[in-house]
Amino acid sequence: MTEGPDLVVAGAGGGLMGALRAASRGLSVLVVERNEHFAVGNNSAMSTAMVPGAGSRWQREAGIEDSPDRFVGDIMAKTHGEADERLARALAEVSAPLVEWMADGLDLPMSLVTDFPYPGHSAYRCHTVPGRAGRLLLQQVIRQVRRSASVDMLVPATLTDVVMGAEGVEAAVVSSPAGEETIPTRAVLLATNGFGADADLVRTHLPEIAGAVYHGSEGSTGDALRIGERLGAATAYLDAYQGHAALAMPAATLAGWATVMHGAFLVDRQGRRFGDETTGYSEYAAQVLERADGEAWIILDERIHEACQAFQDYRDTAESGAVRWCHTVDALAEACGLPAQTLAATVADSVACAGGWPDPHGRTHWEQPLRPRYAAIAVKPALFHTQGGLVVDEHARVLTADGDPIVGLYASGGAAMSISGHGAGGYLAGNGLLPAFGLAYLAADHVSDLANG
Repeated sequence: MTEGPDLVVAGAGGGLMGALRAASRGLSVLVVERNEHFAVGNNSAMSTAMVPGAGSRWQREAGIEDSPDRFVGDIMAKTHGEADERLARALAEVSAPLVEWMADGLDLPMSLVTDFPYPGHSAYRCHTVPGRAGRLLLQQVIRQVRRSASVDMLVPATLTDVVMGAEGVEAAVVSSPAGEETIPTRAVLLATNGFGADADLVRTHLPEIAGAVYHGSEGSTGDALRIGERLGAATAYLDAYQGHAALAMPAATLAGWATVMHGAFLVDRQGRRFGDETTGYSEYAAQVLERADGEAWIILDERIHEACQAFQDYRDTAESGAVRWCHTVDALAEACGLPAQTLAATVADSVACAGGWPDPHGRTHWEQPLRPRYAAIAVKPALFHTQGGLVVDEHARVLTADGDPIVGLYASGGAAMSISGHGAGGYLAGNGLLPAFGLAYLAADHVSDLANG
């Protein structure tokens, strides 16, 4: 075989972080991506660009105490001890170096989000870019890829298989409009996300969310699972996923959970609240399906609307006309087709709870009571991405059922098992991008350490 790249990366979302990290350490990289519109069409692009970093310099500058130990504690608490603690620790420890490298090595304008708390995080530790939209972050990453002489891209193209030899990975089999090609390489990073776009797999592993809107990459069809399993890889947490309870309709833009954390709440078609929204946007998606028949309204006011302008996704929602404004609750009820008397009682109860009265649903975080003008956004629950996949170690190496690494094979993001435990309730904000970016980063470092002796 002729000499090929040092690393083949399948997937141009979080996988680009691995490609750029490997290139920065002197390796040659080929990125294979099946979607010509990957800059806006993959799950990294669809995210809110939140990357946790425990112990970052931005936290220190803000006087915020945090550490990998504290982050691991939050992960284990949110997952009720179900997360893989070894992997959680590896990602917590790399989280601050990762966001600092994104700023220093990739020239990304990172900053710390401190205007509201995300459920489950005991410290402000989510970092993002201006606009707080994944597509804006990814656009800047793609610019860095195009500037790199060490990273080539093959688009559209699909990794269909990995050739193994006596010493590990020998080649990647890639299919493109030009035909099938076997590309020599000693390392492959599977960064093709999960299986959210495969309805049969979703029904099999995630029946509770199978009735939700799928709002993720069409390319997330379980390619990594199939390739990994053919090579003897173990899988774990296939019942884990990130849902979202705030997909604004009819435009299918993301209203965002900052609305709730600033004091908004959700009601069903009867105008009643049906749970504690602050438990988290991921697990609340199934609540909307089960307890509101899959349709709900976010009720907010002008203060919350203004506070959410920091998010490009929310601005897109507002510009789509999804935010309905009224000066009174009765008018808002009429505009939304909700029972006026019930909605008025719900708003009055929320005001009382924000003033200190106990919430019957157990919610304790109310930033301020709602005041006129009022607004409402129609939302449906969504499945964003699956969180289970191939078992990996602290270097992102794919492991067999016996715990042995498949030499030269790595996985990141939705292709790998997550740190979110089982179901949707263990998901913490940013713990989709952290395994996507962090495992790709760790894989690149491991490949380059081996290559450089």
